[in-house]
Formats: sequence, structure tokens, C-alpha cells
Amino acid sequence: MLTMRIVFVAICVAAGFHFRPFTVSKEFGAAIGFLFGLSVILFELRLRRASLRRLIGAATGSILGILGAYLTSLILTHTTMPESTRSFCSLAAFLVMAYIGLVLGANKGDMLNLQAFGGVFGSERGTKHAVKLLDTSVIIDGRVADIAEAQFLDGTIIIPQFVLHELQLVADSADPLKRQRGRRGLEVLQRIQKMPYLDVQIAEDDFAQVPEVDLKLIELAKRYDAKIVTNDFNLNKVAQLQGIEILNVNQLANALKPVVLPGETMRVFILREGKEYNQGVAYLDDGTMVVVDGARKLINKTIDITVTSVHQTTAGKMIFGRCDERGEPQSSRGSSSSSSSALGGPGSSHAHSNIPAAATAQQHSAHAPQAAAAASSQSAHAEPPSAVRALESASTTGGGERPPRPLYPNPSRS
Repeated sequence: MLTMRIVFVAICVAAGFHFRPFTVSKEFGAAIGFLFGLSVILFELRLRRASLRRLIGAATGSILGILGAYLTSLILTHTTMPESTRSFCSLAAFLVMAYIGLVLGANKGDMLNLQAFGGVFGSERGTKHAVKLLDTSVIIDGRVADIAEAQFLDGTIIIPQFVLHELQLVADSADPLKRQRGRRGLEVLQRIQKMPYLDVQIAEDDFAQVPEVDLKLIELAKRYDAKIVTNDFNLNKVAQLQGIEILNVNQLANALKPVVLPGETMRVFILREGKEYNQGVAYLDDGTMVVVDGARKLINKTIDITVTSVHQTTAGKMIFGRCDERGEPQSSRGSSSSSSSALGGPGSSHAHSNIPAAATAQQHSAHAPQAAAAASSQSAHAEPPSAVRALESASTTGGGERPPRPLYPNPSRS
């Protein structure tokens, strides 16, 4: 391809050197030929980046402009103006109308539906030049600007005139909330219009026989073979029934949310109580609601939960879970052991070993001589089980408390 361009420029230089256009010298003629060949190559490089729709639109527009200039020149021939003036006006009409037809045809070429020609021009439906219509709801929502800034939207963005009119009515509303939303929508449009990689156009098409804006959007999408960008649930369903492709911002947001599986653990902040008994409600960073069982008493606290189920609805995703208490018993046991060591001293670590020792001491004291032996043996046989049970219950409840004193005095101490 480079060789062909070099040969073409060389031919242009040779032609200019030989024919000497405008009666100039041979050197200037060669320079004019070189500039002419270079300009043709630059024009060819620009055309290579244009789509087939733009080329067809530019060719059609230029032909119509030339035809209009020719009809204008025919009218001028029947006038009494001087020949020089008539020639100048004919040339000016030719240049102006051909240029306007070329530019307008190229700009409006992206709106052509090549499929209506029965596949004569192929099936070029590249995503780079896809046409998209913006709904009022998605403009007011504002997230479409972030999506476009991340270059998930490209090609031609069409904003219908009736959508702008509806947005202006919202911005001029007496309700301060609606007025704020309308002004935010206008700011979003200005932000999208400043993005260099998007071709933002205003469509003047209107359908007087169609009263609702949603139905007008559907008819306009059919005319331009375009996709509708919206977050309106009803418009989404109606357009899909009529075969219109929809780009739903809410569906995109749900698809980008992190996947959570039952059994996983996560840390959440309990914000408020739930509707059901003993429930708490938390929210993830993306706005997903998390309903936690048994968290009503843990409001304004950050806890670990275990996911039990995940429900996907049309409004979004909901996560259900329960409090993860696996770490709590260990901490309570650790605190109880530390408290028992602090309170009981060195002897508290041998609490269970002291119980049989006390019982053995009481049993030995039961063999004391004479009358005290019978009473002491009775107390020894009745006493130790209750003391053991009390100590066991204290130890199982995490207590580091001292064992209770016996109900009867120990004869060995008397």
C-alpha cells in the first residue's frame, strides 16, 4: 500500500512538472503536483476510518448538493446579470451546496438502516457506530454519565427533542425536589456532550400522533434501528415486546455486584432493626440489603455473619444471614479462665483436684473416735456430692469463683 502511494505522488509530481499548471515554471508545477498528491493521500486515510454508513451518507449528500447547484445555475442563465457575475454565483452555489451536502450526509449517515436494503451493502452493524437513545429516567439518574466515561458506551448517542422538552419541564417544576432532579439531568447531558469519543446528536423527529414519551422513544428506535438506554422497568418490558434492544442500567448495576454464596462469612454494620422478630438490617457498599437473624440487639455494631441464602428480585439482590458466634465462646472461655486465675490465685487452677481432696479429708475425719465419729461420718457422706455439683456447675458456667463452704463444720479443724 505504501508503494502505491509513493507511485501516485511521483505521477502527480511528473504531471505537474510536464504540464505546468497556471503557466508557472516547471519547478513550481512539480511542487503543485506534490502537494496535490499529498492532499489526496491524506483524504484517503481519513476515508479509511469512516464507516460504510457515513460514506453512503456523504456520497448521497454531495450528489444532492451538486444537483441543487446545477438547478440553481439553470435559473441564473435566464437572468440579465452580467456573465462574470453569473459564473461566480454558479461556482459559489456549486461549492456551498456540495460542501453542505457532504457534511450533513456524513453526519446523518450513522442513522441509516442498511438492513432495509436487503443486505446489498453487507451487514455492517459494528458496535463502534451503534446508535443509542437516552431515556429521561436514565438521564436524571446520572449513572449513565459514569458508564459513558468508563467507555462502556460508544458510537452515536441520540437525545430526542421531546426528551429534552420533558427534562426542561421537570427542571422548571414548582416542586423543589423535581426541579433539582431536572437540573441534574441537564448537567449530566452537558457532561456527556463534552466526552470526545462520543458523537452526541439531537434528534428533531417527533410523532404528533403518539401522546406518551415512552411510545415516542420506541417509534424513534424503530426508525433509526437504535437501542434504548433506560432504567424504567415498564419501558423495558414494552420495548422488548416490540423487538427493541434495551440497555438497562439497573441490570448492569446488578451484574456488577459481588457474588455471595451461602455459607460465606462477611462483616457488616447493623444499621436498624428488621420487620420480623429479632432481625437486623445492614447494607453493603453497593446498596445491597442484608437481613440478619438474631441481630436486633446488635444495632450500631459491626459483626460477622454467615450467609444463609441469596434472593434475586427485579428490584435488586437481598442477602439473608445469621450472626456468626463461633468466636464468642472462645473469648468468653478465655476471659473466664483469666478471671478465675486472677481471683483464685494459684489454688484456683487446681479447683477440680481439691474437690476429691476435701471429700477424702471429710471421709478420714469420719473415722474419728466416739460420738463425733457418727455425726461426722453422716455429714461426710451427705456433704461432698452437693459441693461437687455446685463446683461443677460453677466451672461449667465459666466461673472462676471459690467453691462454697460446707454446711457443717469440719471436725478436723476443731
